[in-house]
Amino acid sequence: MTVGTGYNTANMRLLLVEDSERLQRHVGQGLREAGYAVDIAETGTQGLWMAKSVDYDVIVLDLMLPGMSGMELLQKLRDAGRDTHVLILTAKDTLDDRISGLNAGADDYLIKPFAFEELLARVQALVRRRHNRKHPVLSIGDLRIDVAARSVTRGGQSVDLTPREFALLECLAVHTGEVVSRTEIESRIYDEQAEPMSNVVDAAIYALRKKIDAPGQPSLIETRRGMGYILREPAAAAGANGRGPNGHAI
Repeated sequence: MTVGTGYNTANMRLLLVEDSERLQRHVGQGLREAGYAVDIAETGTQGLWMAKSVDYDVIVLDLMLPGMSGMELLQKLRDAGRDTHVLILTAKDTLDDRISGLNAGADDYLIKPFAFEELLARVQALVRRRHNRKHPVLSIGDLRIDVAARSVTRGGQSVDLTPREFALLECLAVHTGEVVSRTEIESRIYDEQAEPMSNVVDAAIYALRKKIDAPGQPSLIETRRGMGYILREPAAAAGANGRGPNGHAI
């Protein structure tokens, strides 16, 4: 386990609390392929500790867990003042069960068995809700990022990104005009299963710039030495002071 108290995370980091190894693999892999960083807890006790230690965007929570039930975990999390969005997964499908879960502080409820595509759509909706976004498309000048379809275009032309590159771009896009630190970017790209190399952020930013920047134009991604990176509107990127032709600090 690499998560510790006070760990500073970026956006779109998810926690899956599920004791079924099959669902851990299926849901965890699917969410990672969609570009999310995913941590997994196998018991309610472990899940509560992780949920209190890390500022997750969404927690996908099974109700039937060893050690501590999902409902008890949810109640303790809310009692501790944590407002992380929670999607409950359960085989309990009565109206009373759904009402109990929602009244305990859940944000959404999905009955097993379920289609992964529906789970992903619900997770995406909760992520948008956290960032006060109703529309799934982010626009930065002529750069359009569809977080639901996981697609990107610039100037109407499709941009082919890997899931990790898409995750990085989404992280920068939801903070357009703001500095995103290297620590946040590492947390956004990697989950607890991976140990990032020291140059991973530089390499990721370089690869992303090559794909989204227009030839001969300043980079949309500005480097702030010792601080992090900023995704800017094209006009702001062109007018950035002290930057070279590709938006690098000079």
